[in-house]
Amino acid sequence: MIESSPRERFTRRLVLAGIVAALLAVNVPTLVSAAEKAWHNYQINSQGYKQRMGHWSILAVPQKLRIDAIHAALLYTGKVLIVAGSGNNEGDFKAGTFKSILWDPATNKFKLIHTPSDMFCGGHAFLPDGRLLIAGGTARYEKLEDKITHAAGVMTIQNWTPAGKPVKLPAGSEFISPGGVAYRTTEAARIVPARKRLVGGVAKVSASDYEVWVEALDKGKASVLEGVTHFKITGVASSQAHATFGIATALTMHKQDFWGNNRSFLFNPANESYERVSNLQIARWYPTLVGLKDGRVLAVSGLDQFGRMIQGKNEIYSPASKAWKVAPALTRVFPTYPALFLMPEGNLFYTGSNAGYGSTTVGRIPGVWNLQDNSFKEVAGLKDPTETETSGSMLLPPAQEQKYMIAGGGGVGDSPKSTARTAIVDLARPQPKWQEGPRLAQPTRYPEMVITPDDRVIITGGSRYYRGAHASDLFECHSFDPASGKLSRLADPDVGRDYHAEALLLPNGEIVTLGGNPLYGNKADTTPGYFQQKIEIYSPPYLYHGPRPQIAGAPREATLASTIRLETPQAAQILTARLIRPSAVTHVTDPEQRSIALTILSRERGAIQVSVPAQRGLVPAGWYMLFLTNRRATPSVAHWIHIS
Repeated sequence: MIESSPRERFTRRLVLAGIVAALLAVNVPTLVSAAEKAWHNYQINSQGYKQRMGHWSILAVPQKLRIDAIHAALLYTGKVLIVAGSGNNEGDFKAGTFKSILWDPATNKFKLIHTPSDMFCGGHAFLPDGRLLIAGGTARYEKLEDKITHAAGVMTIQNWTPAGKPVKLPAGSEFISPGGVAYRTTEAARIVPARKRLVGGVAKVSASDYEVWVEALDKGKASVLEGVTHFKITGVASSQAHATFGIATALTMHKQDFWGNNRSFLFNPANESYERVSNLQIARWYPTLVGLKDGRVLAVSGLDQFGRMIQGKNEIYSPASKAWKVAPALTRVFPTYPALFLMPEGNLFYTGSNAGYGSTTVGRIPGVWNLQDNSFKEVAGLKDPTETETSGSMLLPPAQEQKYMIAGGGGVGDSPKSTARTAIVDLARPQPKWQEGPRLAQPTRYPEMVITPDDRVIITGGSRYYRGAHASDLFECHSFDPASGKLSRLADPDVGRDYHAEALLLPNGEIVTLGGNPLYGNKADTTPGYFQQKIEIYSPPYLYHGPRPQIAGAPREATLASTIRLETPQAAQILTARLIRPSAVTHVTDPEQRSIALTILSRERGAIQVSVPAQRGLVPAGWYMLFLTNRRATPSVAHWIHIS
């Protein structure tokens, strides 16, 4: 409950009196409702309220440029790339209608970007030069059991002949089981010859494998095959049938999950367009991309080209070659969209947060992943450890302290379980262990977490249940102070956000929230939901605390361990200097976001000197927003600086 000042109470009486006078002819319930609404609008727009609670406003977006925001990334130009791809709309997918929008917060102008592939539910990470790497996405939408009429599944074609040309099979090639059940391929296949090598002077032959999707010729359950089955291939000569054949482990009428694609692109902020680069080695849907300290990018987890969970096969992108290579030394299984954060020494910390798919047990324990030897050191002590799916997590500010937070979450899949738990772990300790933090106001799935320039965290949005079921969106916003460990209530947003929602910090210190994709449209879950296309802006309280400090001059480039001179008329009042890496967020996953403290070395009239830390894993190469805050915690407008 927010206490009103005597002046506000007096003003409230005047406002209510005016409403009563204007509505005397209206019935009492309508009068009371109108009066309360008027008072609420007056209160949230009063200066005193804004100074304590901040303020929300709806962004005006042209109707023809409204899209389903699945991904959002802040570019070094200050513009926000909003990616829908097909936007969780199968009709748009089939029509090849893929969308991205570029929004300029400085001018509130929107621009439609040609989008060459369905990036819906892919992964992304910034490269050192500021381009955004986007990999994976959707190759086919899921099929539910009530829509499946033919048994189907993955067929592995083996070729045991080491000599000769590759075996080529056109789309529609038929596979016949020993019992006469026929299946056919949905695409062409090319199976290279087997591999022959000498082992101890003895020739050994290893078959070549090629996977294809097949569907039964006949409708119904009669074509379902469980267990390992060998198939003859129509079109393969009988003399070769023993050497080239198909094997399937299960051909069923079960639900078929989304298929991942293997396409990879760079979005260039300079020319505002996508550039195709080499394909992923493994198609991925729901992957996490995380930048490494040497500037390369690691792709982890996802569903493959046939909708199967990828079992620990990860790969690395090199900006120099613009190519992906499988990383067999880094074989580790995670659920989809695992939250992985780069640590100062180059290891990755997995908070346990994830979204979507995976085993209920394998890969869900938080810990430090050593990329030198592929070892994994678990971090214990997390309360509600089985409710980390759809949780938010982040590296708390400042990053030097190596404290991480997890907030909310729920059970695997559409589980009704959710938690109000927050927890914090200090990885700088010799034996780190999760410690319980302040509880959220309600159990929360999909909480968006955003670092602010004053070393706080805004936690907003989410829903009580999976994908907002039972009309459970939470119209709440809180501020977490890592220094005190306290959670405080802020102004309530007007728009509910749940699945497929994003939030990120803008260069002017405001926070933008986008998206929201509830499964249902009412509390009884009897009507379908709709994608929330409204964009809302939150102005934190620090924007109402008086004049902002200014950065009058600063370099555009700096290096590790360097000293930077920042010109500012408020040099004597500057309290902190921070480098905040811009967000690239989707599905409550944002490995990019971090705030790095710059030590203030000296002050002079009109300028301060600050130092950049020396550790590459702490300060990955790339573009950053440089903020100064004064003693009232009011931030400057950010200055963009590139750290190499």
